[in-house]
This record gives sequence, structure tokens and C-alpha cells, in this order.
Amino acid sequence: MTVTPQAAFRALADPTRRDILMMLRGQELTIAQVAENFDMTRAAVKKHLVVLRDGGMIRTRPSGRERINSIDPAGMAPVLDWLTAFDLFWDDRLAALRQAIEEEDKK
Repeated sequence: MTVTPQAAFRALADPTRRDILMMLRGQELTIAQVAENFDMTRAAVKKHLVVLRDGGMIRTRPSGRERINSIDPAGMAPVLDWLTAFDLFWDDRLAALRQAIEEEDKK
């Protein structure tokens, strides 16, 4: 499944979904386990999980009657690729700062 940057950013746009991603770091959780941490219905949590899955941020696999959710590291690639486009901006700024500090040290 190819994930667009738009889908990835949509998945990350909501604070609840970002909280869910933080919860899933390093562990797998069922919908019920995720829902225990929020004041919302399981159905609402499931909708958030679907957006995260559609954005490529998580994987969902069946286990009996449950669905197990885990982070999909590859889903962060479109976000990282987009942010990397701004590296040149920071490289230029940091180089200018370094030069200013070196000139100040020479004085």
C-alpha cells in the first residue's frame, strides 16, 4: 500500500492519534487496550485507528476475535521525506550561526 504524504499528515493531525502512536511505541495493543486510555467509545477509537492505518502509521493484524495494532515504521517515511526538504534551510542557518560565533571568538 502506497501512502501519500497527505494521508500521513492527516493521520498525524489529531492529538488523539498522536497519543495513540505514542502508546503503540514498542508494544502491540488491541482496540480495547487503546480505548482504556481515552474517554471515548471503542467505536471512536477504532475510527482513529483506521485513519492511522490508512495513513500508513500502524499495522493491524487479526488474532482470534481481536485486532492487534502496532507501529509501522515505514509509514513515517513520507513525513520524514517531506521534512527533509527543509534540511537545506537549517544547514544554511546553522552555517551562518557557526560563522558568526567563530568571528565573535576571533575578536
